[in-house]
Amino acid sequence: MDALSGLEPWQMAYLGLCVLGAAWVRGYSGFGFSALVIAAAALVTDPVPLVATLVMCEIVLSAGQARGVIARVDWRRMGWMLAGAAVVMPFSFALIARMGEDVARMAVSAIVLVACLAMARGLRINRTLGPPGDVVAGMASGFANGAASGGLPIAVYLAAQPVAAAAFRATLIAYLTLVCLIALPSLWWTGLLSVQSLWLLALMIPVMALGLWIGGRRFSAADPQDFRRLTLMLLIALAGVGLARSLWGML
Repeated sequence: MDALSGLEPWQMAYLGLCVLGAAWVRGYSGFGFSALVIAAAALVTDPVPLVATLVMCEIVLSAGQARGVIARVDWRRMGWMLAGAAVVMPFSFALIARMGEDVARMAVSAIVLVACLAMARGLRINRTLGPPGDVVAGMASGFANGAASGGLPIAVYLAAQPVAAAAFRATLIAYLTLVCLIALPSLWWTGLLSVQSLWLLALMIPVMALGLWIGGRRFSAADPQDFRRLTLMLLIALAGVGLARSLWGML
């Protein structure tokens, strides 16, 4: 629990509220949990030791949502996206180490922000893209995963197409789960995954469960148009947070 050592009680409470809010977002939209927690944690502590815990959190959150999403997953599309990510991920960490995490995150956030602003002005793809588009989106996600932003390219890609809200959310949840499972051995090998990571996960589970339950209820009552609108706003917010964090780190 090195990431929490030396924190004041108010800082611990702040992080707890951030985890609750991020879990609510995950329960509603199917993505955004890790990006929000990392951005919030960076204000009070070094977020790097949290990375392995957050990967496990994504898996736990997905397990909590599995019952309601498995039947709605577009498995064929997800398979092509995962194939693209698997090709790139072994090289993404080395590439980002050379580029610098802040530069990589800034590039990913800027692309996401431009795409979202274009969609907000009415740009849409009127048909569902096939396997070539899915593979390219997965490759972009595999690269972005090295900067803890792997879900954003996939969310933008799906949001730009006529994909039903339930399929959007379910496919994204399933995709993030498998990407995180693939990442676990690398995290263990690099030393980021430790016993402390497991203890921190245990502390976060009750808070995550509450946020996930509230967010899931909100999604069940959401209108598809409201879901798309809120998802776009969330993506713009996450891209803005990513840009701000990158600029802060480079100063």
